[in-house]
Amino acid sequence: MKKESTPRIGYLISQYPAFSHTFILREVLGLRALGMDIQVASINAPDRPDDRLTHDELVEKNRTFFVKQVGAKGALIALLWLMLRSPGAVLSGLLSALRLAGSDVRSMPLQIAYWAEALILWHWAELEKLDHLHVHFATPAAMVGLLFSQMSGIPYSITVHGPDEFYDISKYRLLEKFEAASFLICISDFARSQVMRVLPYKHWGKIHVCRLGVFPEQFPCREPMIVGTGRPLNLLCVGRLCEAKGQAVLIQAVDDLVRRGLDCQLTLVGGGELRAELEELVAARQLQSRVVFTGPLNQDQVREHFAQADAFVLASFAEGVPIVLMEAMALGIPVFSTRITGIPELITDGVNGTLVPAGSISALADALLAQVELPAEVQVSRVMLARRQLEQRYNLSINIALLRDLLTQHANRRI
Repeated sequence: MKKESTPRIGYLISQYPAFSHTFILREVLGLRALGMDIQVASINAPDRPDDRLTHDELVEKNRTFFVKQVGAKGALIALLWLMLRSPGAVLSGLLSALRLAGSDVRSMPLQIAYWAEALILWHWAELEKLDHLHVHFATPAAMVGLLFSQMSGIPYSITVHGPDEFYDISKYRLLEKFEAASFLICISDFARSQVMRVLPYKHWGKIHVCRLGVFPEQFPCREPMIVGTGRPLNLLCVGRLCEAKGQAVLIQAVDDLVRRGLDCQLTLVGGGELRAELEELVAARQLQSRVVFTGPLNQDQVREHFAQADAFVLASFAEGVPIVLMEAMALGIPVFSTRITGIPELITDGVNGTLVPAGSISALADALLAQVELPAEVQVSRVMLARRQLEQRYNLSINIALLRDLLTQHANRRI
């Protein structure tokens, strides 16, 4: 039986569990460990079958409410139940959904679908007696959260990641979502700057920076693996195979290194729509013996590849602040990434890692070659400073306490 002082918090996520959302799983588990009562709803089913989930993911899946799985029958039950209780709010929510579609007639069916999902979510929230709803990402799930809050009167908040949320401010109705939220969490100073660009000055007080992170104790720092000692350089990249992650740049950088005489291997962990195209690039450069595609792996399997890596490389064009970079830094693996969005807040070039211009094949190859030539004491110093950065600024044990305080402060406790 929960204490009266503990609010019941709902989490809304577009897909959960998911490869790309493991940080949300850690956040939820961390909040519960601090005594928070967290109930999770996911719009979509998990991104893979049960036999490919980790133990923690499977446990979470079995206690998560999946909005779309209730189907048309469940939506009708929610509609009838809520119409009997609050018909005005239900109809007002429908009008709001249509208004948010604006003059784009083609988006109206989608807005009606969001309204239906918000009804299902509201019905679930009433049964769960939720006091507050928190949404990750300001894209479609936040539209469902906005309509839910308008109809139910239950306050909601959003964690904003960027940069893709800001690609079309008008289409995503960011101003309406941000103004209606009781507070906004930004994962980086960069994300905060983009929210401030959208939100009028009078609302800036609701913006808070709460960085993501890892639990350092779950990622013990290994003994430094000094590169340049006569063995192949093992490079690792973990991420969806898509345009934003820049794997094509990394593959061409490996080709450059091989042509310069450096013995290196690259492991690409992840699945995605660009796999066939990237495999063609590898074949065209005759790198089949040097580049391995593993496909999607769960966290336990990714750990095995971390253990073998001499360097972790993320040549992205667009990112928030990647958790995989934090994990590599915590483990004591040298990190290489691009000077974009929130990444320079995590990595200081030449101090605790290396940053290069996004899209520059030669700069990335030069940086990796320079790593091999670095004195051993410099290599050790960089990974130790990276670990310290994680412990002090991206420590989830510290950052999650701030999130707990914000959720508790803004929840509208029910008696």
